[in-house]
Amino acid sequence: MSEHESKKPRSADGDDNNSISAAASSISRAIDFLTLTRSLKTTKRTGWVMRKVHQPESIADHMYRMSLMSMIASFSDGALDTNRCIKLALIHDLAEAKVGDITPHCGVSDKEKYDLELETMQYISKMLGPMMGGDEILELWKEYEEGTTEEARLLKDLDKIEMILQAQEYEVEGSHDESLDQFFTSTEGKWRTEIGKAWAAEIVSRRKIGGNSKSVNGVGKMEEE
Repeated sequence: MSEHESKKPRSADGDDNNSISAAASSISRAIDFLTLTRSLKTTKRTGWVMRKVHQPESIADHMYRMSLMSMIASFSDGALDTNRCIKLALIHDLAEAKVGDITPHCGVSDKEKYDLELETMQYISKMLGPMMGGDEILELWKEYEEGTTEEARLLKDLDKIEMILQAQEYEVEGSHDESLDQFFTSTEGKWRTEIGKAWAAEIVSRRKIGGNSKSVNGVGKMEEE
């Protein structure tokens, strides 16, 4: 038998097994990640808890409305990347799934907070791997934290906008035992974009007249005809 005849075609079984194993690992890591994010749905936002708000929103509640805000706000400026804005909104508080909602009143320095959240985001990035966007998610989080792109600056504003809108809504509902003034005073003059300034002015204006005068679904007071 010749040397050529003695050689057998390489079996694809090994490659198939590797592919199946990789796919199974990817599925497992995806479910691990999604299970980790469950705490975003169950963890109440610290600021509202501290101010004794009744049935306060969760971290996920905040992130979801911010995602809607980022979508409609980016539509008004053709220079903004809408998809990127939505991704930043979905990612910006992702680290809180593990470290919780750390506020300036929690006794944790800005550096310590950043380090804790960076460590978590690196953990999530590694968990997902590049095939499920782990690298991109980490870079999006860093972009938001640095706040240097137009999209990140908008999202920094929307983070505060969502907070004061929620505070104004809690005031309308009367669902708080302590003053929520600090949420408004802490954001005054800190807007980075024209959209942020305009939206904040509208919310503050509605607050001054004692309610959400143009609201729908029965929240606040409707304009009188």
